[in-house]
Amino acid sequence: MSTPDLSQMSMLDLFRFEAESQIAQLNASLLALEQQPTAADHLEACMRAGHSLKGAARIVGLEPAVKVAHVLEDCFVLAQQGRLLLQKKHIDVLLRGADLLARIAAPPDGDEAWADHAGSAEVQAFLVALPSVMSGGDAAPWPAPASTSTSAPAPAAAEPVVAAAARLPEPELAEPAPVPAAPVAGAHLTNASGARAVRVSADSLDRLLGLTGESLVESRQLKPFSASMLRMKRTQREAMQALDLLQQKLATTQLDEFAQTAFAELRTLMQQNQQLLGEQLSALDAFDRRSVNLSQRLYDEALACRMRPFADGTAGLARMVRDVGNTLGKSVRLDIVGNTTQIDRDILEKLEAPIGHLLRNAVDHGIESSAQRRAAGKPEQGVIRLEARHSAGMLLIEVADDGAGIDIEQVRRAVVARGLSNQETAERLSEAELLEFLLLPSFSLRDTVTEISGRGVGLDVVADMLKQVRGTIRITTQAGQGSRFLMQLPLTLSVIRSLLVDIAGEPYAFPLAYVNRTLRLPAEALQTLEGYQHFSHGGRQVGLVSAHQVLQKGQWRSRDGSVCVVVIGEQEHTYGLAVDAFLGERMLVVQPLDPRLGKIADVLAGALMEDGTPLLILDVADMLRTVEKLTSSGRLQTVDQDGAAPTTTAARKKVLVVDDSLTVRELERKLLTNRGYQVTVAVDGMDGWNAVRADSFDLVITDIDMPRMDGIELVSLIRGAANLQSLPVMIVSYKDREEDRQRGLEAGADHYFTKSSFHDESLLQAVTDLIGEAT
Repeated sequence: MSTPDLSQMSMLDLFRFEAESQIAQLNASLLALEQQPTAADHLEACMRAGHSLKGAARIVGLEPAVKVAHVLEDCFVLAQQGRLLLQKKHIDVLLRGADLLARIAAPPDGDEAWADHAGSAEVQAFLVALPSVMSGGDAAPWPAPASTSTSAPAPAAAEPVVAAAARLPEPELAEPAPVPAAPVAGAHLTNASGARAVRVSADSLDRLLGLTGESLVESRQLKPFSASMLRMKRTQREAMQALDLLQQKLATTQLDEFAQTAFAELRTLMQQNQQLLGEQLSALDAFDRRSVNLSQRLYDEALACRMRPFADGTAGLARMVRDVGNTLGKSVRLDIVGNTTQIDRDILEKLEAPIGHLLRNAVDHGIESSAQRRAAGKPEQGVIRLEARHSAGMLLIEVADDGAGIDIEQVRRAVVARGLSNQETAERLSEAELLEFLLLPSFSLRDTVTEISGRGVGLDVVADMLKQVRGTIRITTQAGQGSRFLMQLPLTLSVIRSLLVDIAGEPYAFPLAYVNRTLRLPAEALQTLEGYQHFSHGGRQVGLVSAHQVLQKGQWRSRDGSVCVVVIGEQEHTYGLAVDAFLGERMLVVQPLDPRLGKIADVLAGALMEDGTPLLILDVADMLRTVEKLTSSGRLQTVDQDGAAPTTTAARKKVLVVDDSLTVRELERKLLTNRGYQVTVAVDGMDGWNAVRADSFDLVITDIDMPRMDGIELVSLIRGAANLQSLPVMIVSYKDREEDRQRGLEAGADHYFTKSSFHDESLLQAVTDLIGEAT
């Protein structure tokens, strides 16, 4: 979506645009001054922000904003001169002034005259309160925030993550200023380092990244062309050698002058041609290197444009923690580490709400009151630490506090009280297992609901976000020392560090974040327990599953007597997937699949390899569900441990069973499987039609009455497809009227059975008559 540039904005819009960044700077510096009241750099930053706001407000004629900014300036001047030492009471009022300027710049209900009418009481209260505290007095009670319409709520877009503190029913707590909205696209800005920056829409960046990825792929196409030119050079050298050999053979023969001249000219031409080809090949190699290098640099720069510093997502968090702490009567400070850590913009946007919930939980549940902290020998001010860092190709976000920690026994009692487990089971749960319950919806350790907590929503939001980006969270706690929430997320949603494997002759990618281990096991390391193959890993037995069966891509075959295994999952849901070969590790640009395809089983997205070959990125969570379904249904196949391909398995005939009735579908599947046929099932006609187009079958058995596409239409489509016309089709239906039977046969069915009359042997005999035995 395009947005206007600065030249198209009114003077009032320009003021609002400037006020957003100046107020954000004011808030950050005031919070820093609360910890270091004499910090000259922060005093100077506050002074500049106040002066800029006053000048901008005067230009647009917002006199109340001019007065508020002027009083702020007076306070900062005294602090700079050393005549005023800023204390908590000063910071409280100064933050109210920043909030008031934000409300004047973006007034409630869009009323530009708000400060002169409905908000005049707040303006006057501030103009009295700040000089009062500057002279050593106390601030007068703050009036309730005024709105031009008491019934109309403030626009949702204006409410930031820090707005939770504003909703608290404490009259002495000022409403926090809105977090600055994203500046206008195309607007020229200056970042903290003084470098000039420009805002570009997210869609434009996505398109740019896609084009640079294609450019990188195309640049690598020169490599095979260069290789073919090198083969041509070798061929020409061999031709030159053959010519020399021929000349030697003819040396004993008396050649006429014309033949000798022709030989000499041919030799000269071939030498010139070989020299020219060598020069062009060298130039092509140099161009290839430059092209690949330039395309790689272009791609890296485009990818870097998607990344933003963690600081872009932390604006207002320190203020929110302070305000919530004040509301609860606690002194709390937020320390942020890793502000320069680069994070994908999509990840950063999704982190805003979860981090806000974790911080509010830390203030409310973790940090003790000042009296409790003094009794425990702790500093009165609690500290919450928010850190962002990169580790092993992943983004780690840590929220830790130095509070009382989580009461494990209280969690255990809450689990039993909410009916999530019985007492006996709960007693056996480990600390880590109990802490996992905190992430469940509506689970809370509070018996009463407050504005901050008690509904069990906060950590549920965190868990939901992590599911969306396929991240994880680990909770640890220590009694009397505090708690720690560690979130592990992918660095970016656009690029995935992946393990490439070969499955049935095609490349596939496993996101490396979800690969526990890769193993190359000898055949003797595999054991069969209760009909399932296992191997020992990490002191436990892990089930072995063929990736070919999961993806329905033929049969796994041993190549050198060993098995390549990718270990995925966790705890009791850990499995090893047998693949044909490991192809290495790659950084892949994620190419989302067309939404019209819907969710494809076991597939997350697509990507292109360096040579332009397309591949699929596998959905590990989906694959785990598929494995568990195969295990529970007893359809899990064993991995062949012999080097030779078993002819019986390879020769098994394939049958597709299409029926919307689970009972009938499973009955037919079991009958055919027990007879040795390889059976695939489809839940309706459309599913069956997709299956016959995607794979080859020896026989289709279908019902008639099914949703989306009935059996008659399916048979007609099969007979209408040139490559499927010879495929035998059998109809098995409840409809036993002659006209139904005739209709099915006319559509092209080879056999028609009624479900009420067929028995096991008659169905199997009919299948044998149509396609023969299973092998």
